[in-house]
Amino acid sequence: MTLLQINWNPAPELFKIGPIAIRYYSLMFVIAFVLGLQIMKRVFIKDKIELEKLDSLFIYMVLSILIGARLGHFLFYEPAALIERPLEVILPFQFSPSFKFTGFAGLASHGAAIGVIIALYYFSKKVLKKPILFILDRIVLPSAIGGAFVRLGNLMNSEIVGKPTGSDYGFVFERLGESFPRHPAQLYEAICYVVIFAILWFVYWKTDKKQKPGYLVGLYFALTFSARFLIEFFKEAQVEGREDWVLGLNTGQVLSIPLVLGGLYFMYRKTKA
Repeated sequence: MTLLQINWNPAPELFKIGPIAIRYYSLMFVIAFVLGLQIMKRVFIKDKIELEKLDSLFIYMVLSILIGARLGHFLFYEPAALIERPLEVILPFQFSPSFKFTGFAGLASHGAAIGVIIALYYFSKKVLKKPILFILDRIVLPSAIGGAFVRLGNLMNSEIVGKPTGSDYGFVFERLGESFPRHPAQLYEAICYVVIFAILWFVYWKTDKKQKPGYLVGLYFALTFSARFLIEFFKEAQVEGREDWVLGLNTGQVLSIPLVLGGLYFMYRKTKA
């Protein structure tokens, strides 16, 4: 072991209550949602929105992220499971070969993004009574920092690992039975999301860009999925056989391209004065 190499083998579980294990991954999700709620409270106060509507927003976000990310994972990465194991898709349990509580293992950020957009369309129309771009421009603040905690959860689980570094640098994921270092891609991505959050926070509080509908959400998509596209070069493909899915790009990269282009469109589109 060298100073640049970390032997990584944390227990993924904080503690167990009977057959149910409380995992670090679940804790990271809870922290992300609680922190996000506090961030949006500040935003609602600044924009003079009734705080009573924050409770509805919290419910919309929790459900849309979990459902969208869960369905997105299976649609994009394990489509056969939707037919073969439908209950395992919607419930946090494994039924075969033996019954086991697994939590919601398998969440796709692209699916979460789609789920959130759909949910916020209904929230903006039925609860907020404002254009959808208004709430999208603000929800990206907690979304960015939340993504960092999710990737830290992946790191604690020793999942979504990076490619071997071929050197003494990297994380040795001992729980996977390995003895060679890999890129800590989860950590790379978490750091990127913290930086993106800082940029969005500055733009929202210190500039007038939030007055242009769609600018902040466009900036979020352009930065987040550009980072995702680049980091995929250091990650093992999540679906075997899709390392070279389209034109040498893997699944995550292909799915990121339209989101980056969409983000640039909202940033630079012309709006009425």
